[in-house]
Amino acid sequence: MQIVTLTKDTKKNILDRLLKRSPDSYPEFEARVQAIIDRVKKDGDEAIFSYTKQFDGAEINAQNVRVTAEEIEEAYEKVDQSLLDVIRKSLVNIRSYHEKQRRYSWFDSTENGTMLGQKITPLAVAGVYVPGGKAVYPSSVLMNVVPAKVAGVGRIVMTTPPGRDGKIPPSTLVAAHEAGVDEIYKVGGAQAIAALAFGTESIPKADKITGPGNIYVALAKKAVCGRVSIDSVAGPSEILVLADETANPRYVAADLLSQAEHDEMASAILVTTSEALAKAVTEEIEEFLKTLSRAEIIRKSLDQYGFILLAASMEEAIDAANEIASEHLEIIADNAFEVMMKIRNAGAIFIGPHSSEPLGDYFAGPNHVLPTNGTAKFYSALSVDDFIKKSSIVYYSREALEPIHRDIIAFAEAERLTAHANSIKVRFE
Repeated sequence: MQIVTLTKDTKKNILDRLLKRSPDSYPEFEARVQAIIDRVKKDGDEAIFSYTKQFDGAEINAQNVRVTAEEIEEAYEKVDQSLLDVIRKSLVNIRSYHEKQRRYSWFDSTENGTMLGQKITPLAVAGVYVPGGKAVYPSSVLMNVVPAKVAGVGRIVMTTPPGRDGKIPPSTLVAAHEAGVDEIYKVGGAQAIAALAFGTESIPKADKITGPGNIYVALAKKAVCGRVSIDSVAGPSEILVLADETANPRYVAADLLSQAEHDEMASAILVTTSEALAKAVTEEIEEFLKTLSRAEIIRKSLDQYGFILLAASMEEAIDAANEIASEHLEIIADNAFEVMMKIRNAGAIFIGPHSSEPLGDYFAGPNHVLPTNGTAKFYSALSVDDFIKKSSIVYYSREALEPIHRDIIAFAEAERLTAHANSIKVRFE
């Protein structure tokens, strides 16, 4: 990793480099993705079966596109009981956390005959995308399904790419069943997003699509946004560790590598006030790389997007963290809670030497679907709020409307909207 003195210029250069990883920086893929979307919109099932054969090598048709109860039973037989136990423990924590986010309708009435309120309605259909291919992500299943389930979504539909044998990884199926998915379909990539956005003969149209994916999935979600709601256009994974001289360099190195192994475009950044820590972390990283299975991916990630920034003070370090607005932020410092109070921009904040980022990925309970590429400045983690609608409720009796009706007429006429004004006038002719 490069050790760089933190200055205004170095910070800007790093931000510019990180932003190049955004899905918005790959326009050459957009036409390809749009062509897939257009064909699925036009040809429905025929298109998704064709693309599944082309991209995944699987023979999928109307008879086998939906996962059956028998396939789920078979998955349970193949998953180790120990993993099933962990999935269930994690599910309890995730559900418990998200239940605290549940919102309720409210109404406020007055004696003069008014009632105002907010009506909470869960979405009818949620579409959850789960990546496939070489990796298997049962944790992503739980994180996307649980908040929808807690919100009260009526129908949760999941899509995930099949293997060449037309099957879905057993741990993915088990996680989906445990979390409460209603339907699972064997389709991935941009074609799955298009199917959820427009519906096909086999796959229902969703009101919202959530879940991570590759550049094709990200750009497809961006393209259909507006036709349906989406969680975000997610970029590669990120971690920023904010540390002082009290931090254990072995812990810091291990935590940085935990995200760098995701992807060659993943970002791992240490911002510290200690030059001694910076040097010790680089040494620990080299030692870890001798044994880690994804060392080649990690090295490419660190070479391109790995930085150690030396700050003159903790205040300067905090400012840099707020500018970068990382997906995951760890604070390993003597006054970690005080530092946390000064953080404005981060997807998830992990405090102290024993709150490493994978704790949030798998088990603690908060959602691991988080804003990337600096969007933590204005976006939040996936939550129950993402799966509900809020309708304003307005009721006025004639007695309540009468004393203020001229005010409304005056306001409407000031905007030259005479039909608005007339709508009030006719009630007092």
